[in-house]
Amino acid sequence: MSVEDILMDAEERMEKALGVLKNNLAGIRTGRATPGLLDSVKVTVYGSQTPLKQLASVGAPEPQQLVIRPFDPSTIKDIEKAIVASELGLNPQNDGRIIRINIPPLSTDVRKKLVARIKELSEESRVSIRNVRRDANKAIDTAEKDKAISEDDRDKAKEETQELTKKYEAAVGELAKNRETDVMDE
Repeated sequence: MSVEDILMDAEERMEKALGVLKNNLAGIRTGRATPGLLDSVKVTVYGSQTPLKQLASVGAPEPQQLVIRPFDPSTIKDIEKAIVASELGLNPQNDGRIIRINIPPLSTDVRKKLVARIKELSEESRVSIRNVRRDANKAIDTAEKDKAISEDDRDKAKEETQELTKKYEAAVGELAKNRETDVMDE
């Protein structure tokens, strides 16, 4: 495997780790209503687990309210059950056609717990990025042992891997900081 291939693979995997963090942070609640809050909700309908997004449109007509319009009105009870069971602490109200969810303001304790969760998620992301760095460095060492690259190329490739790691860890830190600010400022 060439140095370029190793570095490209490492960058792709670091980008995926960042994407996973973005996804996880979108599901963390702030005091504001956002459709992304329900992205993690899976509804049991037609005998299988289906993401809520595939069963209904989710909108936020007001800053403190979500409105869910099921594509098939017969699934409304299943959607309601899934939201209650989702551990998001939301209380859906069903009028037979649509579901309304009022987003309550967050208490200080809940905000602190959410910030702690954001820190956990960002640390998991950093660990994932460091694991990618470790794998890339192993691949670089193996390439050098197999005489595919010189010692100088090995050292340069390891420096580039470290630069990638720093770049993605900084991006993780920035994402986490922004989300913490969102949670604490609402």
